[in-house]
Amino acid sequence: MSTDRRSFIKKATAGAAGIAIGGSVNAMSAKSYSKIIGANDRIHVAIQGLGRRYGAYLGAIAEKKNNIELVYLCDVMKSQRDKAAANVSNVLKNKPILENDIRNIINDKKVDAIFMATPDHWHAPGACMAMQAGKHVYLEKPCSHNPREGELLVAYQKKYNKIVQMGNQQRSSLQSQEIIKEIHNGVIGDVYNAIAFYTSKRGRVPNQTKANPPAGLDWDLFQGPAPRREYTDNTWDYNWHWYGWDYGTAEMGNNATHELDIARWALQVRYPERVEVNSGKFHYKDDGWEMYDTMEATFKFSGNKSIQWDGRSRNGYDKYGAGRGTLIYGSNGSVFIDRDGYKLYNLKGELLKENIVPGIESGNSLGGGGKLSTMHTLNFFDAIRGKAALTSPIEQGATSQLLTHYANIASRIDNAFEVDENSGRIFNREAMKLWSRTYEPGWEIKPV
Repeated sequence: MSTDRRSFIKKATAGAAGIAIGGSVNAMSAKSYSKIIGANDRIHVAIQGLGRRYGAYLGAIAEKKNNIELVYLCDVMKSQRDKAAANVSNVLKNKPILENDIRNIINDKKVDAIFMATPDHWHAPGACMAMQAGKHVYLEKPCSHNPREGELLVAYQKKYNKIVQMGNQQRSSLQSQEIIKEIHNGVIGDVYNAIAFYTSKRGRVPNQTKANPPAGLDWDLFQGPAPRREYTDNTWDYNWHWYGWDYGTAEMGNNATHELDIARWALQVRYPERVEVNSGKFHYKDDGWEMYDTMEATFKFSGNKSIQWDGRSRNGYDKYGAGRGTLIYGSNGSVFIDRDGYKLYNLKGELLKENIVPGIESGNSLGGGGKLSTMHTLNFFDAIRGKAALTSPIEQGATSQLLTHYANIASRIDNAFEVDENSGRIFNREAMKLWSRTYEPGWEIKPV
């Protein structure tokens, strides 16, 4: 990388970091931006994790005007690398390097940014390593495996001054931005409650049985930061979500992340004062699913505001008339928001206004993707170049993610607890034992 190019990236990052604080300052003007030397310089990127999600980034990467080069495709499973290489060859002219170990990519000074779409336990450790090496990061949800990792992510971002976009792609929805602004301006009066929900039809999960790792899988590297254990079939291919807490964060981290972020955004709240949960495994009780499959959670905030979560992973009844979304209640009306747009109602329940674009983003299908993911990726690139504020900066993302961790902790200890609304720390000692996790020696995230 040339000295001029390094200088550009450094200056652009500093500018973007400055305008991203609070997410409310307008992007710099086109005239100001045009003065940045090398503003149209190429951004070299890598993708770590080639399962169900990586395809959502390819549209923005492939668009010629965005001037992006995909240098690496990385996955610990050979078949995933080979499959992704074949898919990418249909949309890109260049041939990315296939890599097994993300650490080799992090050490490559040519790489400017990394998309991280791995299992949950890899997200924060990988992102922190990348930031320390000078990379910008697009970090898929959940951004962290536990609350402590959220704190570390924010600390690393501040220390290394990197652009870190969390994969809460609904933040890039023009419809969501429009109605959230109206809510903040009082269109439904004083907002006091939000109900976030997710409904799915997940079926049986195989019971874990000891087996040799499948051909082509680097099982040791898959485990990465997690303590080592023997392989069980079929852990590596999505079922790691439900096989205990070594790798996954249950449905809260997997999906509630999105809707709870919208709810917190609309209510303009940060940390709750109290968390209460009712959860359990109620379906296919003899299968391999080891976590709750149903959860109702309540987060109580100061000012008599509350957010409720209603998650049903294996009962497909659409209680709210949709598979996922967020209901916002105010003193003068209510709003329904999902990935397709919004509907605004008065106190009588009469529809006053709607802005719906069906199919703009996948809802409940595995992997997802669509226009919102493309817009979110473009926003990431624009922020690196200093052209825009991030729509989901990691400080906001980590705060929303903390709600999911609170609920998981309350479920695991089977008890409600109080929270310090200023620091976010839990007063319950038993709960605080789950604030962090045990790491494989040598993989700990060092404080900065």
